[in-house]
Amino acid sequence: MKMPILSREERVFREPSIFAVDMKAVNLDNVLVNLFMLMRNNGARIKLKLARNATFHDVNSLKEKYFKALENRHELEGFSEYPEAIESWLRSSLVNMVFRGKAKENISSMRPLHLESYRIRNQKHTRDYNTADQVFIMINQRPEVRDALKAYMSIGWDNFSRKLVDNPTLDVDTAGLLHLIKMVDIDPKVVNVIANVKPLLQKQADLYCDDILRLLAYQKSMPRSVFIDYLRILTGFHLALYQHQLMYQLPKMIENGSLEVTSDWSMAVDLTDKLESEVSELACADMQRLLDGMINYIRASYTIKAVKRMPGASLESMEQILQRIKNSDSSMEAYFSVRLADVLANYDKDAKTEEELEDARIYKSELEEYLQYEETALQKYVQCFMKVGAPYQLKYGRDFLDKVSMKNTESALMIDGRSRKHQRRGAIGSKLLEVLVQLLVLTPKAKGGFDSNPLSIRQLIKSIRDRYGLIIDGSDEPRFANADVKTHMAFKANVDALKSKLRQIGFYTDLSDASSLQKIRPRYKFND
Repeated sequence: MKMPILSREERVFREPSIFAVDMKAVNLDNVLVNLFMLMRNNGARIKLKLARNATFHDVNSLKEKYFKALENRHELEGFSEYPEAIESWLRSSLVNMVFRGKAKENISSMRPLHLESYRIRNQKHTRDYNTADQVFIMINQRPEVRDALKAYMSIGWDNFSRKLVDNPTLDVDTAGLLHLIKMVDIDPKVVNVIANVKPLLQKQADLYCDDILRLLAYQKSMPRSVFIDYLRILTGFHLALYQHQLMYQLPKMIENGSLEVTSDWSMAVDLTDKLESEVSELACADMQRLLDGMINYIRASYTIKAVKRMPGASLESMEQILQRIKNSDSSMEAYFSVRLADVLANYDKDAKTEEELEDARIYKSELEEYLQYEETALQKYVQCFMKVGAPYQLKYGRDFLDKVSMKNTESALMIDGRSRKHQRRGAIGSKLLEVLVQLLVLTPKAKGGFDSNPLSIRQLIKSIRDRYGLIIDGSDEPRFANADVKTHMAFKANVDALKSKLRQIGFYTDLSDASSLQKIRPRYKFND
């Protein structure tokens, strides 16, 4: 039985000033579609009301209402003769679908090929659980990066005239999407607008912005479809890193009463693609340490939310909230003593039968036993939330991490053998490695822009460690200073696996035994 005195608003775990995401299993394509909506509408989520008496999109409606109308307006030829070809194109290249191939399959949205992709979507199938809000908060702290990405994703479309604009970089899939977009008459209604929230981990958000800026350096030399695929992978990667860092740092912030904490997080990653590799034990241990710390992160989040609800605290900065928690005074103790007394006094408020009343009494007894180990009224009050919400957040928090880490895919930051013997561990999939290499071969120029230069294997390993905290070779890591020979051999095998992956994706060729001649060369070169 849940405690009736805890209102729905109180029980909500999501707190945008900490992490804007309602952690659940998300689809990264949905995240991009909703992010484009936020970018187009200055942080506003738009609920689309279709003006043609249509409330739902499916393959047939796109064919009959849009493609047929384009043909009638002489902007398209051949639809009537080859409707099957149009449907194949829709399914394979233009739309994202849920339950694909099953009786209940539906369109979720257009693929995130353009900033206007969000205009054709079925909202209930395009939920992102506010994940796009967090990405927007991160990228919004660097307006020049946000606007540059917005300009690139808007290519080919004039939003004022709602017409296509000729552009040599526009591919056929994006052009087809824009032809459909211009057929949609909408009455946009703002559902809500993201408040001007600063990311809690500003350095991590700035790292994401810097990577987007590096990716934009390739906009004239990289195919648009590849660019968007890279953007999706990069967004998932940084959401995962942000969550890792947050789970590690937030409990420290509570303990220190300050936002300024030492960020020494790191994670060993397994590049061998073998469930029982030598380095897997280290990678599994680091991942398990992170997941074990999730409960402390949940408690820290509930603590901050509880204190923010105190009279006068809602307008305070996060630094001030943390200082309140660290330097708890008698007024805080009195406030939460009253709140806790309300919880215990109203335990049976909604009980209507004798059986429900008995369940409530049992619940109160368990709750009081649960709280006796806490010292302050705030800690006891927070434990009430933990008893109700922690199991739910632990389950769905892992689901969220799995999805943004692109688990068990070519873009994986995490792999999982789905057994106790082969547990979750950090990894770098070949597609993710490709993205990171393309970004790390760039070096900033003094007057702005980037140069593209080859990297050695050692330089790449060091860059990934210094920039993202991911350990491929831990031989020089202080925490492995006293490691045995087995550990050093594991890291050597991991470096060999890195070289093998780089060869497979075409970035690396052994021209000599001399390490100075073993260079990683970028796939897409440019003159910035």
